[in-house]
Amino acid sequence: MEKRIINTSNAPAPIGPYNQAVLISGTLYISGQIPLDAKTRKLIEGDIKAETRKCMENIKAILTAAGMTFENVVKSSIFLNDMKQFSYVNEVYGSYFNEETAPARETVEVANLPKFVNVEISMIAVE
Repeated sequence: MEKRIINTSNAPAPIGPYNQAVLISGTLYISGQIPLDAKTRKLIEGDIKAETRKCMENIKAILTAAGMTFENVVKSSIFLNDMKQFSYVNEVYGSYFNEETAPARETVEVANLPKFVNVEISMIAVE
C-alpha cells in the first residue's frame, strides 16, 4: 500500500503540517480548501458564491493533479460559518456535479474556520 502525496501550484500551498491531498489504494483524500487564491495568496471575501467557487476551483486543481475529475468524488464535507448562506453555497457547489451522480455530502455550521473564512470544503474521490 503506497501513499502518494498530491500537491499542485494551482491550489493554495498548505499552511500547516499537511498536504493538499493524499492518494492511497485508489482513494484520494483532499484536505479542506478555503477561498484562498494560489497565485496571490489572498482570500476571496465578501461574496459567498465567489468564495465557494474558489474553494471548488482549488479542489478541481487538486483533482486534476491526481488525474481525476468531480465525477470521481464520492464524499464531500462543507463547513459554513452561517447556515443562512447554504442556498448560495449549494447553488455554486451543485454546478460542479451531475445531480444524478453527485457524491454523498454533509454541510455543517461551525463557529470558526481557518483564517476566519466563511466556507471550507473537503472531498474524497476514488479512481
